[in-house]
Amino acid sequence: MSPTPPGSRKSTPKRGRLFVFAAPSGAGKTSLVRALMEKEPSLRFSISYTTRPRRPAERDGHDYFFASRETFHQMARNGEFLEYAQVFDNWYATPRRQVEEALARGQDIILEIDWQGAQQVRAAMPEAISIFILPPSRASLEERLRQRSTDSDEVIARRLRDAVADMSHWQEFDYVIINEQFEIAVEQLRAIVAGRGEALRARRREVELLTRVLLA
Repeated sequence: MSPTPPGSRKSTPKRGRLFVFAAPSGAGKTSLVRALMEKEPSLRFSISYTTRPRRPAERDGHDYFFASRETFHQMARNGEFLEYAQVFDNWYATPRRQVEEALARGQDIILEIDWQGAQQVRAAMPEAISIFILPPSRASLEERLRQRSTDSDEVIARRLRDAVADMSHWQEFDYVIINEQFEIAVEQLRAIVAGRGEALRARRREVELLTRVLLA
């Protein structure tokens, strides 16, 4: 057999990067992620599984993979999820195979999950880049929750209590973005994606001072 001519071998694609986003409910995580992806079209979103009912405007396989609780927990037992967690009354999960195959192809992937899921992802993939989104104040967080006009006062009160618990995990993340001015926050996310986010590391004085107030 003749030797392979130089330069004829197919090069292995550089492995993609996994960006993990988490935030308390109402911090604006979903809006920021969507804006980031519009400006950085090379990023791809990992579609999660959920047991919650499908909303009228949502499409199965596009917004989420909707599954019954029985199917969801069977998949979890089979090891088909990279992470999974219960959020309020429903379960959410990231399909392991979908993420691993995309990263192997060199695709940069975004996961939009909660802090519990982020812990599981970091344990399975320590190279993941984790980003936590904080509101600028408790008042702004409550205002954003009320602007949704989809939850009762009781549900909003519960979400605010849970938000405090969620925010207590900010130190577990690589980066923290304070979503006070939306466009600035988007540009900060772009800096992280471009590898220029050193000034946005989680453990910085600005974040420490804010979290003392948010968690008080």
